[in-house]
Amino acid sequence: MSSLKEICSGLPLDPLPHNQGRNPNVPHAPVRTPNLTAQEERLALRNALRYFPTSHHATLAPEFAQELRQYGHIYMYRFCPTIRMRAYPIDQYPSRTRQAAAMMLMIMNNLDPSVAQFPQELVTYGGNGQVFSNWAQFRLVMQYLSEMTEEQTLVMYSGHPMGLFPSLPSSPRAIITNGMVVPNYSSREQYEKMFALGVSMYGQMTAGSYCYIGPQGIVHGTLLTVLNAGRRYLGTDDLRGRVFVTSGLGGMSGAQAKAAVIAGCVGVIAEVDEAPLRKRHEQGWVMEVTSSLEQCIKRIREAKSTKTPLSLGYHGNVVDLWERLLQEFEKTGDLLVDLGSDQTSLHNPFNGGYYPVPLSFRQANQLMSTDPNRFRTTVQESLRRHIKAINKLSDAGMFFWDYGNAFLLEAQRAGAEVTKPGGGVTEFRYPSYVQHIMGDIFSLGFGPFRWVCTSCDPKDLAVTDDLAAKVLEEIAAGVSDGIKQQYSDNIRWIKEAGKHKMVVGSQARILYSDQKGRICIALAMNQAVADGRVSAPVVISRDHHDVSGTDSPFRETSNVYDGSAFCADMAVQNVVGDAFRGATWVALHNGGGVGWGEVINGGFGLLLDGSDEAAKRASLMLSWDVSNGVARRCWSGNRNAYETIQRTMEENRQLYVTMPYPVQDENVLDCALKS
Repeated sequence: MSSLKEICSGLPLDPLPHNQGRNPNVPHAPVRTPNLTAQEERLALRNALRYFPTSHHATLAPEFAQELRQYGHIYMYRFCPTIRMRAYPIDQYPSRTRQAAAMMLMIMNNLDPSVAQFPQELVTYGGNGQVFSNWAQFRLVMQYLSEMTEEQTLVMYSGHPMGLFPSLPSSPRAIITNGMVVPNYSSREQYEKMFALGVSMYGQMTAGSYCYIGPQGIVHGTLLTVLNAGRRYLGTDDLRGRVFVTSGLGGMSGAQAKAAVIAGCVGVIAEVDEAPLRKRHEQGWVMEVTSSLEQCIKRIREAKSTKTPLSLGYHGNVVDLWERLLQEFEKTGDLLVDLGSDQTSLHNPFNGGYYPVPLSFRQANQLMSTDPNRFRTTVQESLRRHIKAINKLSDAGMFFWDYGNAFLLEAQRAGAEVTKPGGGVTEFRYPSYVQHIMGDIFSLGFGPFRWVCTSCDPKDLAVTDDLAAKVLEEIAAGVSDGIKQQYSDNIRWIKEAGKHKMVVGSQARILYSDQKGRICIALAMNQAVADGRVSAPVVISRDHHDVSGTDSPFRETSNVYDGSAFCADMAVQNVVGDAFRGATWVALHNGGGVGWGEVINGGFGLLLDGSDEAAKRASLMLSWDVSNGVARRCWSGNRNAYETIQRTMEENRQLYVTMPYPVQDENVLDCALKS
């Protein structure tokens, strides 16, 4: 068993570690099919070997070539550490600065087998959300972080540590980019080749920025989505006896089961892969598991009649579940589902993100690698069946929304009936949850603020929960009616969060909050570290899926209708602004949530160590991090954002935003265009 000191000492070369290959006891990523030419295979091998002295090339070249041909990528399994991969208390990391130690903690949490989807392939979630491209990169990064001073910055190019470069103490300790390719080459086919060559990487959102906190990272947003879907579609806050049907229990989608129960409804979640299903059941995220459709129908009826909250994991294909629900409606007239969505990883539809009916999980994985074209056709056939059942249930009164996972986008590409007559390019028959549910929340400045207690002590997390609740209650006493509901929802959440046992991996929490709430919570936590109520520093971050972190025309910016939905200025400006306003590290990614080439997103991490400097950084950076997005949404014409940024300017006289003048009379446009 290796130690933290050993994995921070660089690549083990004398002697080379024993090559143990793949661990059969953990799930593994599907085989990739990059379709490299002989010349490209040679280049991929050459690129991998450049991490090692030439004296080792004769030993490593054959096994790297085998990995490339067998798995479609060179992961360098030989260099996978034997240490138990998890977040260790910050003081245990060999380092010269706590900022670097905090990053090491976050990286190891992302690769913890209880957190990561495919830990040996360095995939955290989403099927292809990489922390690094190979294990040599992991070891070099840990070495650099252990040696880093506060006058150096680690530069990361798509998983590759370019090195430590001189900088200022006020500079970020790491600048991370993932997948930043020239736009004309940002296609899926090009990505598969680039990843196989080891020159680019899909960092998803919080995988490649080291800020993933397990399925809890989306459970609060999922709860808010379900609650607000009930308000919008069903006209009620009381979801007892209401049924929410969806799919996906791997990675972030695992949050759906927990959110359904907290909301008080019946959540039925289909999952074809038994490993994540069992994992979520063992972790307490899913209450019951069955592979019987008859049992699903029986339990839905029982829970509906007794209005008992339930999370039921169905081990099978979600298309079969939808078709069985439709059959039940056609046979009995009972519409057993009220709300529906989907969280399969359709940003990655042909490489394990979506498993088509009628293939078994094993058959699909085999066809995926042996006949990719036939697999693609089967996926698209399945999507057409998928949508057909949903459409019929929707016509009967079920409310469905797109969860920003490219479900409707891929269904449209497959020829399914999802087109919205007269709709724009980002609109479908069913709205995205941003368009109908969460978009206005973003425009009010609310988004997924997060923190991690680097002591790894649950007591510290409980203290921070209490601090956050008190801060929100104090602010809520003076807020306007327009945001009172948001504060109420979030106070309810943070007061009950500890009861629901959502921690997987690091001692972390998520809380949707606006700019004022985030700043006040961060300052309260920093003070708690300073006076010892919290025993070690706290890392604050957020999901990139936030007010200003992401430009994504089919998700985060799908409710931007001024023609700028496909522009990425906001995400890039967000990262640049966070960098010089005090972030400990920043990350900018191509891809995430809806797929490579479909989105640009940015994130950050900031260490609260109890110092006055940390307080100053938090105040300045969090102000920009939120107002940047609200200002952009205001300029696009969103009324909520207009009022929010106007109020923010009144509170901070140094902020001055260009405000839009709306066209009040459409006849002015008609007359001008006719002439």
